[in-house]
Amino acid sequence: MKLERLMAITMILLNRRRVQAQELADKLEVSLRTIYRDLESLSLAGIPIVSYTGMEGGYEIMDNFRLDRQMLSFDELVALSTALRGLQSTQALDPTNIDRLLDKVGALVSQAEQGRLGDSDLVQIDFTPWKKSEAERNKYEAVHQAVKDNKLILFHYTDGKGDDTERKIEPMGLALKGYSWYLHGYCLSREDYRTFKLSRIRDLQVLSDSFNRRDMPLSIMNAQWVKPRQQKIDLVLRISGDAKVYAADHFDENEIERLADGSLLVRARLPHEKWLISFLLQMKTDVLILEPAHIAAEVRKTALEVAALYLDSGQPMSGRSGYDSSFNHSGDQRGH
Repeated sequence: MKLERLMAITMILLNRRRVQAQELADKLEVSLRTIYRDLESLSLAGIPIVSYTGMEGGYEIMDNFRLDRQMLSFDELVALSTALRGLQSTQALDPTNIDRLLDKVGALVSQAEQGRLGDSDLVQIDFTPWKKSEAERNKYEAVHQAVKDNKLILFHYTDGKGDDTERKIEPMGLALKGYSWYLHGYCLSREDYRTFKLSRIRDLQVLSDSFNRRDMPLSIMNAQWVKPRQQKIDLVLRISGDAKVYAADHFDENEIERLADGSLLVRARLPHEKWLISFLLQMKTDVLILEPAHIAAEVRKTALEVAALYLDSGQPMSGRSGYDSSFNHSGDQRGH
C-alpha cells in the first residue's frame, strides 16, 4: 500500500505545479503525518521534491525531473503502444510522428520483453473516419494549422436541418467523436461558441487575419457540447430476415425477445427525431411496426412519397400497376 501511495504522490506532483500536503492527505485518505513521511521517503529515494512556505506554499518536483522507464510496468507499456496504434487511425498526428513515438516505446522495453510486445496486437483500436479521402485529410490539416496559428477561417456549412450558411470562425480546437471530426470555435456571425462537423464544411478558406484566443479551454467547450434533451418514444417492432442484423447492432439484448419462428420482438425506447423514420425504412419489409400506430403511419407515408418520386420521374418500371398494388397491400398489412 505504501508503494502504491508513493507512486500516486509522484504522479500528482508531476502533473501539478504545486500541491499542498493537506490536499494530498485528503486525496489519498491518510493523515498529514503519513504524507510528510511519504514525502521524506521520496526525497531519500532521489526524487527532487521542493517545499515552499506561506499562503501559496506546498510541494512540487523540480522542472528538469522526468520519470525513468523503471516507473512503467511492461503491461503499462503495452497499453501505451496499443493506444498509440489506435491514434494512428484518427489522422490526428503525422504518421511519421506516431511511428517515432512507437519506436521510443519499444526502446523502453528490455530485450527479454521484446517478444512479448506483440501482446499489443491482441487489442486493436480503430477510429478511422468514415470519410478518409485526400480532400478530407487536406481539410483536417488546414483547420488544424489554423487552430495552431490562430488564423480566422471562412467556409460554407450545412447544418442539421439542411440549411446552408457562410461562417467566419475563430477555430479553437478539434475533437474526434465516434468516427467523425468536429471543430470547436467562436462564430463571429452568431457571436457565440459553436461546433461544426468537418464533413459538412466546404469551400474552406484560411484567412490571413489573426485573432487573440479567447479564454475558453477546449476541454470545457467539449464538455458543454451535448445534444439537447431528446423526446423519446416507446416502440414495439417485429423484425425478421436481414433486418435482424440491425437489431443486433442497435438494440440491447434485454430489449429483444426471440420468437419461435425465428423472428425478433423488440421493445425499445428511441429518440423521436427525423432520423427515426429513416432508420425504420432501412429495414425495408423485414420490420413490422406494432406500436405506436402514428409512427407506422408516418413510415408508410414516407415510403409512398419515395415511390411516387420515382413513378413521377417517368423512369420505366416493370409491372407498374402490380408494383402499386403490392406496395399498398404491404403497407396496409405491415402497418407502414
